[in-house]
Amino acid sequence: MKRILVPSDFSPQAENALKVAVQMAKKHGSEIFLLHSLEMPLHLANTGTTGAMPEALFFIKLAEKKFEERLKKPYLKDIKVTQTIGHGEIYDDISAAVAENNIDLVIMGSHGASGFKEMFIGSNTEKVVRTSKIPVLVIKNEHKDFTINDFVFASDFSNECKKSFGKAQKFADEVGAKIHLLYVNTPAGFKTSPQAKAIMEKFLQGTGAENYTLNVYNDTSVEKGILNFAKESGAQLVGMSTHGRKGISHFFNGSISEDLVNHAKMPVITFKI
Repeated sequence: MKRILVPSDFSPQAENALKVAVQMAKKHGSEIFLLHSLEMPLHLANTGTTGAMPEALFFIKLAEKKFEERLKKPYLKDIKVTQTIGHGEIYDDISAAVAENNIDLVIMGSHGASGFKEMFIGSNTEKVVRTSKIPVLVIKNEHKDFTINDFVFASDFSNECKKSFGKAQKFADEVGAKIHLLYVNTPAGFKTSPQAKAIMEKFLQGTGAENYTLNVYNDTSVEKGILNFAKESGAQLVGMSTHGRKGISHFFNGSISEDLVNHAKMPVITFKI
């Protein structure tokens, strides 16, 4: 976890994410890359800084000023921060920054989305979760002490999730957390506790997992089960795999991980399958 990317729109939520990134950087000796996406219209974005039109130049200079103000914050003292400005859609800028700088983790704030806004537009954070190839940690609130001792990893424990579980294991090891593996039972696909635990045990074969617990929780939906179990267990973080569905498939099938990103008040981390 040597390189952390923090996308910022200079909102309070983005600053909450930056503060968490700073805490993690201090613990792990990480470098922070701070990214602001202008998301300008195409005819303005493609001109570049030197030949930028007055409208584009104004937004670039404004972002640079906000970066300068942000970097003067006391909590950033002695932290190595590299700032960059993107000119495209936020998820494209993040993908480019991840590739160019060999980023290990994206930490970003979220306002959340609901109702028609969630269905037809979605939050920027949701789009990033859906497209990112590396883990994305989503922060909603301010955390004065971001310490993760208990980490809930929810899954259906199918074979396709093994790769993402490996990433979750690595993250848990790095932060020194115990993983609480969670299978949520719902009325639509009910399994007895022995059946569910047998699925989980089979999944764990060959993974080398050590510091974990097995948990089966009954609820009316997977999302509610994850949030209720996390609350009852006192966990500080929820993790899930994400398929990265797009278009019509995403509209009809949805994604539990993206729903959690929008609705959960606690931190959520996603790992791409």
